Amino acid sequence: MPYFTNDAVVFGWLLLCLTTVFVTSSNKHPFWRRFYSVFPPLLVCYFLPALLHWPLGLVSKEHSQLYFVASRYLLPAGLVLLCLSVNFRGLVRLGPKAVIMFLTATVGIIVGGPIALLLVSSIAPDWLGANSTDVWRGLSTVAGSWIGGGANQTAMKEIYEVGDSLFATMIIIDVVVANMWMAFLLMGANHQARIDRWLKADSSAIEELKTKAAAYQARVSRIPETKDLLIVLTVAFVATGLAHWGGGTLAAWFEANTDGSNSFQSSFFWLIVIATTLGLALSFTPMRSLEGVGASKVASVFIYILVATIGMKMNLGEVANNLGLFAVGLVWMLVHVVLLIVLAKLTRSPFFFVAVGSQANVGGAASAPVVASAFHPALAPVGGIMAVWGYVLGTYGALFCAYLMRIVTAQP
Repeated sequence: MPYFTNDAVVFGWLLLCLTTVFVTSSNKHPFWRRFYSVFPPLLVCYFLPALLHWPLGLVSKEHSQLYFVASRYLLPAGLVLLCLSVNFRGLVRLGPKAVIMFLTATVGIIVGGPIALLLVSSIAPDWLGANSTDVWRGLSTVAGSWIGGGANQTAMKEIYEVGDSLFATMIIIDVVVANMWMAFLLMGANHQARIDRWLKADSSAIEELKTKAAAYQARVSRIPETKDLLIVLTVAFVATGLAHWGGGTLAAWFEANTDGSNSFQSSFFWLIVIATTLGLALSFTPMRSLEGVGASKVASVFIYILVATIGMKMNLGEVANNLGLFAVGLVWMLVHVVLLIVLAKLTRSPFFFVAVGSQANVGGAASAPVVASAFHPALAPVGGIMAVWGYVLGTYGALFCAYLMRIVTAQP
């Protein structure tokens, strides 16, 4: 029996964990800078709540409904708000090479998963540790994270019913491998000119991007009023309500008209798909301007609350090192990187497009602006815009990647 069983108390603990991470990670003190250079903030956001579960024993997933609330209400609401700010015209104005690199990064993740799984299982099948069904289901959560973000990752966890212990291992693989690659990108930003010369890229478009990005940010940003925040929440949760209604209806229809068990019979599957689709549709309406009052920031709060509830479910005492799965993650990322470099060389795309296109997939909205701003502070919104596309494609791309990995493991 955990020490705290009241969800109001547990929720307070989770918010304290998140706030502590965000406050300390933005602190310029040398200790915190060194600490977060070794332990990325996202990883700490998972593991501080996990410590509350084990070994401290303060909270327990068996005595809390917070994860259910976060995954069924905050997750779809966050997806709606993240997709809300998609700017089709703005993305097109970035130029075809930006789109090519972004989509190449997405394809690299989709095909990299089954390729890595096939290679590692062929060379050393014993390395995978779990049976092949658990492996491809678990890796589907990595695909969701690397194409979209934490919301898509959780969607895959629920759709494919990934166990908490395996999911904890997948989180470690996701964060460690992704941050290793991000470190290389940040180092590469310091050698942008040299890399662009090697790629034979025309980087003059970057200057135009700086101007357009700065103008877009100035145009939409404003200080939010209470009315604005209420509108943001209303849009998010009305769309979530519609997604729940539509998801339940479609799941019931597929259950009655299809044989066997499949994702289409899952109401959660349709909840995520409908929420993503509604957010994308709203991006064509004046509602897109809600990004100017912080729609994506509200969404980020929802997602990080979800991250904390996932962490609370982890029992670190059951997590063991699995070199085989790390090997899959490293090969997977290598396929992604090689494909990007080859296409960049062929299309003579600037390294900025390579870095931000990759990070918009692998890192999402949390780190794509960081990588973009490493090239120039005015370019940070470009990373945000492209990362939103990752959220849009995350669920769809991860489902296709999971399908390919399922074929590779030859599971019925």
